[in-house]
Amino acid sequence: MSISSVPEPPQPTSQRPRQEKAAHWCRSYGLLARWTLMRLRSFVPLMVIVQVILSVSIVFGFAFLNPGIDADPEGALFLSTGAPTLALIAIGLGIAPGQVAQQKAQGILDYQRALPVPRTATLAAEATVWVGIALPGVAAGLWAATLRFDLELQIHPLLAPALVLVALTCLAVGYGIAYTVPPMVVQVVTNLLLFLALLFSPVNFPADRLPGWLATAHTFLPFAYMAQVIRESLAPPPEGISVLPFAVLSAWCLLGLTLAHWVMNRRG
Repeated sequence: MSISSVPEPPQPTSQRPRQEKAAHWCRSYGLLARWTLMRLRSFVPLMVIVQVILSVSIVFGFAFLNPGIDADPEGALFLSTGAPTLALIAIGLGIAPGQVAQQKAQGILDYQRALPVPRTATLAAEATVWVGIALPGVAAGLWAATLRFDLELQIHPLLAPALVLVALTCLAVGYGIAYTVPPMVVQVVTNLLLFLALLFSPVNFPADRLPGWLATAHTFLPFAYMAQVIRESLAPPPEGISVLPFAVLSAWCLLGLTLAHWVMNRRG
């Protein structure tokens, strides 16, 4: 018998279900991402434009509110790196949860729950589309900052993981709220969080400018850590990039995804 005619050994039966599940997950993810993009096709261009305007406006608008920022390198750095952070927060904690609330009100969420697809594939597909919508705003914010403050940013290899982690954390928390809270209340809660992130979080300014109790509260909330991982990835400090912000954001991300996944699997 020739070597070419020797049959290949059969794969262990324990590996077949894993491979089939992986193939089913990937196919479901691709189809759901395409469906989500088609469902939002008239909405995507507008949101990209809004994200770009928001990021650029934060850089130039907040600079008008603080005329002495040109002589404050730390303040300029916080504002420059805070703009892309707020762009991600606006998508993950504002726009995306609002869309989920509409899906719940229109019955789309019940339709998604009835589909024979993994729930994680549904969440991953929607997250991919929202991250894609947010990226132009992030790039525009960084471009506006370098133009306005003449900054020389040192892009660290951790920048891409930092951006992805911040985006996923925002989406996870936003989805956790949107899937749990009644649709009529989602907009109120998310607007309150956006208000907190924009004006009362150490995203665009150092934490020492806040009252002590509020600065302490932000050691538990994710907003300051979101800004920190992006800021340190664009301007690494001499002591190196901190691990704690990545750990805290990972915990918040896991919490939000677990809550959203539990609601999607809940019957009734």
